[in-house]
Amino acid sequence: MTDTIKWKILEDGTVSIETDAISGENHLSADELLESLAGMLGGPVVVDAWGNARKHRHAHQNQHHQH
Repeated sequence: MTDTIKWKILEDGTVSIETDAISGENHLSADELLESLAGMLGGPVVVDAWGNARKHRHAHQNQHHQH
């Protein structure tokens, strides 16, 4: 796995963040980073699954979310 997070600021000011598969070792850290960024940036968050991504629901320290 590459554990890569790519981001860019679009012309309309929207921040686009893309991730490749994140390893188990870094999954919680990546979730926390993305959650922190969403909170700081404000506004709605839209999550799109790419390719053959598996959607799943799980919790980290009582914080539930879906991929």
